[in-house]
Amino acid sequence: EDGAFSHVFINTLNGTTVSESIDIMPTEPYDCPQKPSGGDEDFIWSPDGKQIIYVTKKKFGKEYAISTNTDIYAYDIATKQTKNMSEGMMGYDVNPSFSPSGKLAWLSMSRDGYESDKNDIVVNEPSEKLNLTKNWDGTVNEFRWSNDGKMIYFLAPVDGTVQLFSVTDPGATKKPAVIKQITKGNFDVQSMVGQSGAKMVVTRTDWNHAAELYTVDLLSGMSTQLSHVNDEKYKTIKMSKVEKRFVTTTDGQKMMEWVIYPPDFDPKKKYPTILYCQGGPQSGLTQFYSYRWNFQLMAANGYIIVAPNRRGMPGHGVKWNEQISKDYGGQNMQDYLTAIDEFAKEPYCDKARLGCIGASYGGFSAYYLAGIHNKRFKTFISHDGIFDWRAMYGTTEEMWFVNWDLGGNYWDKDNAVAQKAYEEFNPVNNVKKWDAPILIIQGGQDYRVPIEQGLGAFQAAQLQGIKSKMLYFPNENHWVLKDQNGLVWQREFYKWLKETL
Repeated sequence: EDGAFSHVFINTLNGTTVSESIDIMPTEPYDCPQKPSGGDEDFIWSPDGKQIIYVTKKKFGKEYAISTNTDIYAYDIATKQTKNMSEGMMGYDVNPSFSPSGKLAWLSMSRDGYESDKNDIVVNEPSEKLNLTKNWDGTVNEFRWSNDGKMIYFLAPVDGTVQLFSVTDPGATKKPAVIKQITKGNFDVQSMVGQSGAKMVVTRTDWNHAAELYTVDLLSGMSTQLSHVNDEKYKTIKMSKVEKRFVTTTDGQKMMEWVIYPPDFDPKKKYPTILYCQGGPQSGLTQFYSYRWNFQLMAANGYIIVAPNRRGMPGHGVKWNEQISKDYGGQNMQDYLTAIDEFAKEPYCDKARLGCIGASYGGFSAYYLAGIHNKRFKTFISHDGIFDWRAMYGTTEEMWFVNWDLGGNYWDKDNAVAQKAYEEFNPVNNVKKWDAPILIIQGGQDYRVPIEQGLGAFQAAQLQGIKSKMLYFPNENHWVLKDQNGLVWQREFYKWLKETL
């Protein structure tokens, strides 16, 4: 920190006169909104206007860096007293929201240091904190109260998509909460805009279509498109065929994967095929529409995309979601290889032209697979990927992430789990086995996966005489957010694939 902190202030407006600002966190060395990515969802008024509910992590220095334990606080405007509403709840507590009758709910994770823990909806009852989704085998993305306050609608990943659900609020009755999936289909419900009677206005995407507004009938689940912003453009674009498939993994589990085919796909032809490795590692590989990792655009350039929901993905049960932690080079890497090996059996897959791409954890996957692929792949692309876990541990801003997912630091030689991560599951230790061209993309302001990761990988490839290229964005972070940089990214991405695949 630079000694300055973001706080919430209140003012009283009397006609045209504005009172002096009151800091509701005076002298406290904490931030609201949260750093680095909190917004105005971190502070709300109570319906009666007597309280401000806010989110912060009241820790400092090292303790701040290693913890995910944010809390929900209530500031009483009259008394200027603050109460911790989530005291004793040790993980993330975020996104507070009041029902129309004034009942408070929020999203809560149970374990400190685990940023991808099961996300539950907790309601603040007079006698308890009631977890509505505790016994449901999934994780919640976002929620909102129904207009009558009797239930909560929420979005959650399921089977490679994001769908709309409802859960009843039993209140003090002790009845079990009832969860119902409202929508079904090969699309993502990305956000809830608002409820109008028996309909919910949502935004919806799929891999062929950018976000548009839809209404969802809350009884039948049927969707009706409201906005048609991109219809004229779509008339000029041939759409990809998207297919959901299942394969059996090396440990006998059924794994779902998405396959995206080029427009006018002809099964009598052979197509270069790309394995897409999702980041996170515990974020969903669902029907999102990305302006960078755009599968429709990749397919339109003549490539088949194989996108497996490998171990670590939400939407297939909490056990599947959690398995990847402390096993980064283990079962999920076998899941990747199973996905591409099974698809390579198809007569239209050109086995001599297989590529592997990914960002963040997907970039780590590209680096790691480059050392164990046994000549499966002809080319790799790694964007902001982890190349060397020791260097990553010494530079990343997300200390809770490496502590939890790797199992600890690298100097604790008695910690067998952590030592396995730094030795067996460390891409730098397999770099001698690299034998295929690789494009490395790195953001100069990426503090999550800092610059030495891309530089180290590029130098290792260059010194071994491997065809390699580094695309460096000095003014980008873990993402490419500037329009011109996005154009450069796309041009270099497809140029590399054309040269090497």
